[in-house]
Amino acid sequence: MPTSLDAIAFLHAPGAILDVRSPAEYARGHIPGAANLPLFSDEERAQVGICYKHQGRDAAVELGLAIAGPKLAALVAAAKQLAPDRVVRVHCWRGGMRSGSVAWLLETAGFQVTTLTLGYKGFRRWAQACCTTPRPMILLGGMTGTGKTDSLQAIARRGEPMLDLEHLASHRGSSFGSLGLPAQPSNEQFENRMAIALQQLPPDRPVWIEAESRRIGLCRIPHELFEQMLRAPMIQVERSRAERVAILVAVYQVAPIADLIAATERLHKRLGGQRTQTAVAHLQSDRLPEACEVILDYYDHTYAHALKRHLGPVYTVDVTGLSADDSAALILDTASTLWRS
Repeated sequence: MPTSLDAIAFLHAPGAILDVRSPAEYARGHIPGAANLPLFSDEERAQVGICYKHQGRDAAVELGLAIAGPKLAALVAAAKQLAPDRVVRVHCWRGGMRSGSVAWLLETAGFQVTTLTLGYKGFRRWAQACCTTPRPMILLGGMTGTGKTDSLQAIARRGEPMLDLEHLASHRGSSFGSLGLPAQPSNEQFENRMAIALQQLPPDRPVWIEAESRRIGLCRIPHELFEQMLRAPMIQVERSRAERVAILVAVYQVAPIADLIAATERLHKRLGGQRTQTAVAHLQSDRLPEACEVILDYYDHTYAHALKRHLGPVYTVDVTGLSADDSAALILDTASTLWRS
């Protein structure tokens, strides 16, 4: 008989994670790293649900068995491909009949099976709690182009806990933030990724996080976490304007000009008609540095406005001329000095 584990124990158990919900359920959000092994297609799941609503549980179970029966051999074959060692973790939405049926099938076929107590619904409760539980944190702030992301990664390489929200959201947090990156996850999946990342960090040490707005592209930072960020101490990095432009050019010079123009035009209302036209003209003439100069005026104003709303203490560090590793060393030294005082 399969062992049933709560979310944390399930995540740390051995074996491939098999999500037996329908493809649409999986697409909305899933445990990071889980493979979709649907017992029912989206249409079949809808049929069973309608049957349950109008004819009751027994009729729905019979329909589900009739639909699933011809698929059993194929499900086992697919599971063997996904888990050659035949050690699996299986879950559905609520830890009910779908995961129970597949778990029984796979055990019969010689698999070692673990199931998730309360299913994906239970995992979501755990994930949301993980994202909103207070923990010590330090923000890394600074205007666009100051190299915050590279500095954060260097801080992490030095062994400090770090939560990379932009990586988890697959977006850099500006109109240009999606260029060259994979499609953004759903907001639900963003929270799932965040929970897994936080769970891997020590709870008693400050987590380094880049200062962000409430939204990173289409993804929303959970309200409770964002409120913690607003009150957290911030170390703000500064660089020369020339270095900031150079950093932005290095990031975006590989993007297609058409995409850069489209991102610039999305700023039309906030950048203003004349400055938008000027920036687009620079892009059309392959003058990315000049375009960045124009656009930085808007982002600098936006950052200054956001900084006024920050409720925690702000300390400034000038990293002009420094590499990401040297910036990280200076930032960490500044942080340790502040905490000692």
